[in-house]
Amino acid sequence: MVNAVVLAGRTNNGKLKNCSPVSHEAIIPIAEKPMVLYVVEALLNAPRVNQVVVVGPKKELADYLNTNRISLVSAGQDMLENVQIGLASCPKTRYILIVTSDIPLLTAAAVEDFFNQCEGLSYADLFYPVISREAIKNYFTALNIPLSRVHRTYVNLKDGVFTGGNLVLLNPAVFSRCLEKGLPFVEARKSPLKLSRLLGAGFLWRFLLRQVTLAEATQQVSQLLNIKGAVIKSSFPEVGIDVDKPADLTLVREILTLKKKL
Repeated sequence: MVNAVVLAGRTNNGKLKNCSPVSHEAIIPIAEKPMVLYVVEALLNAPRVNQVVVVGPKKELADYLNTNRISLVSAGQDMLENVQIGLASCPKTRYILIVTSDIPLLTAAAVEDFFNQCEGLSYADLFYPVISREAIKNYFTALNIPLSRVHRTYVNLKDGVFTGGNLVLLNPAVFSRCLEKGLPFVEARKSPLKLSRLLGAGFLWRFLLRQVTLAEATQQVSQLLNIKGAVIKSSFPEVGIDVDKPADLTLVREILTLKKKL
């Protein structure tokens, strides 16, 4: 069994602030439920998830997240501090799943598929999902949603075009070891070019020429952070469709409405 930490501490003072007057992005309503609730429900329905710790606004979430499998803890000042708070509050297991609160399309099937692929790679300290552009295209085509409405950050590699997911499976014992070097990666996570610069001039040049493979990128990041990392190719776009701007919120609301009708 795996315990999970959900990061729900971002205040609503960014691109979504005009979409809802609520204090935190995680509690922006989607079909009369806070956005984070969709994420928590997906986790609780995943057979291998045991306890869930939500790091965010306790008072606002208390009425929604009140089962004995959920713990609420107050958030800190930034994402990495919230990860620290969540890990400290989470019952220890070999690995802990860390999930952002802004992927309301997440499903239990997507979580289980991620676990299944991680299972055979027990050497790794950290598992991170990527989704191919083709999988994203197929997902939205099946929903009859034009791809012109879908804006994701992609990385062009020698062996494909990928976007990153919004969850990670982590050995909590290594978090403090890679904390300092990991901060620049968190800050640059929306810019493939900035991420490549962090890995050195030679890597950046090869990246710009699309000569870097997914395996090489994984090895380079693992060495820099002094951990053993593994990238998981997920076929579930739901792990990477996040809500960080008004168009994303509109799109997700539409998809959830469509899914209710099916």
